[in-house]
Amino acid sequence: MALRCDLIIRDATLIDGTGAPRRRGDIGVKGDRIAAVGDLSGMSADREVMAQGRVVAPGFIDAHTHDDQAVLCGPACMLCKTSQGVTTVVVGNCGISLAPLTMSERPPAPLDSVGELEWWRFGSFAEYAERLRVEPSSVNTLALIGHMSLRVGAMGRDLDRPATDKEAERMRQQLAEALGEGAAGLSTGLFYPPSKHAPTDEVIAVAEALRETGGLYVTHMRDEADHVLESIEETLKIGAAVGAPVVISHHKCAQPENHGRSVQTLPLIEQHAERYPVAFDVYPYAAASTSLAARKPRPDVPITVANSVPHPEMAGRALKDIAEEWGVGLEEAANRLLPAGGVFHNMSEDDVRRIMAHRLSMIGSDGGPLAKHPHPRLWGTFPRVLGHYSRELGLFDLETAVHKMTGRTAKVFGIVDRGTLTEGAYADLVMFDAATVKDRATFAEPRQVADGIVETWVNGQSVYTHAEGASDTPAGRLLQRAA
Repeated sequence: MALRCDLIIRDATLIDGTGAPRRRGDIGVKGDRIAAVGDLSGMSADREVMAQGRVVAPGFIDAHTHDDQAVLCGPACMLCKTSQGVTTVVVGNCGISLAPLTMSERPPAPLDSVGELEWWRFGSFAEYAERLRVEPSSVNTLALIGHMSLRVGAMGRDLDRPATDKEAERMRQQLAEALGEGAAGLSTGLFYPPSKHAPTDEVIAVAEALRETGGLYVTHMRDEADHVLESIEETLKIGAAVGAPVVISHHKCAQPENHGRSVQTLPLIEQHAERYPVAFDVYPYAAASTSLAARKPRPDVPITVANSVPHPEMAGRALKDIAEEWGVGLEEAANRLLPAGGVFHNMSEDDVRRIMAHRLSMIGSDGGPLAKHPHPRLWGTFPRVLGHYSRELGLFDLETAVHKMTGRTAKVFGIVDRGTLTEGAYADLVMFDAATVKDRATFAEPRQVADGIVETWVNGQSVYTHAEGASDTPAGRLLQRAA
């Protein structure tokens, strides 16, 4: 008797996520798994989709997000991701995670960028995980624990100093508990004020909890500008000290005086990678986005306001124009807008391309879902890689682009049975038109659904179609890292 599937996608161009050449064929899904791949002309299904040669690939894995709150707010909140073909997000990056930390007042920046005050209510990772279990998102979630969140929990607002041995031990214990409850690793944001006074030894003491579980060390490094090489060395020192694989977040060479330095950073990372597991993610834009308090504004780095608590009406406007309107300097204007976020045009396109094309790279959006006027990467990252960088610029072929968004990311993060089109793997899938896929989100109009993403499935269930938008299907799951 012929196998009957719940779904068969017929006559697709299959790009399997491994980097292997594309091939024509069908893919069958039964329940939440891929049941068969190849010529399925002898099989039938409850639903059959005619791909007509369009690409079917594994659902994209967003290696770097700040969707900690967004995944708790229902399927509609994740339209920015499912409309790009994203089926799994990694949360808790840059040292910031909603758990384990409760707050009775607005947390210090940049923690305030990932969760509104009412969401800082998870005293343990188990509580956060239970919320995701009871009210699932439309995407899968892999969660990191933020060093900054641990630091605030252990030290309160007294953060302009190293932690005491007792405070560091409390953080280590909290991290160990969270890892035991299903968190995938530790992230740091040593660039930011709440963590910048943490010396290397403090981070190592806390990260020691990673050793037993094989957890990841993921970092927004201490410096991505003048001291980027020293920061890479510090990052690898921390990982090696506790035996943890390392992921460098959103690798870049920031500020005009450092443009071109990827010709130094990439060989240094490669040198370490020969003897130690290290990877990095990158987003396909030459502009960053973070707290407006993170960097002192300067005339040669244009800044757009993403959001402002005291002046919400200024979102989307250039800081330079606001300063001129108020008759003050850039720094005074930025201070008046705080708490606030901004988009900083401080990178070189040549560096972006060099970093993205590197064999160790994977793709992460680093989008800010709570910003009133977000960076376009929130809505455009994955279609931009497929359309602009692969099809239009030929930076790499489509198979390589898909691999950097799927199979490679799954391997780095230890996500089992996802990221490839393999019989028995979970049916996280995306169908897109290789000839038309393109980001539409811009710096002026960032909330734009991409072209060419036809349909997205998570665990075998359709969560987005270009024709109808996001479904109400809570198909996502909390994932655990396999060390």
